Amino acid sequence: MNKVLFFAHLRDAVGEEFLKIDASGKTVAELKAELVHNYNLPKLDSVMTAVNEEFAQDDEVIQDGDEVAFIPPVSGG
Repeated sequence: MNKVLFFAHLRDAVGEEFLKIDASGKTVAELKAELVHNYNLPKLDSVMTAVNEEFAQDDEVIQDGDEVAFIPPVSGG
């Protein structure tokens, strides 16, 4: 089982700070596609992903127990 964290507008869209999902064996890209479909999220192309607090690419495979976080780009001044 994996803890999947959401930040900023993604948290609002999902309605939860995090979800418990079995993402073991999936790539980051596969998990993104599943979340977009299941939770009606906007495309996650520009969102940074971290696995176990380290930035991850879309082809990284998620292991059982990994914590995955989706972090939208921030802007400000």
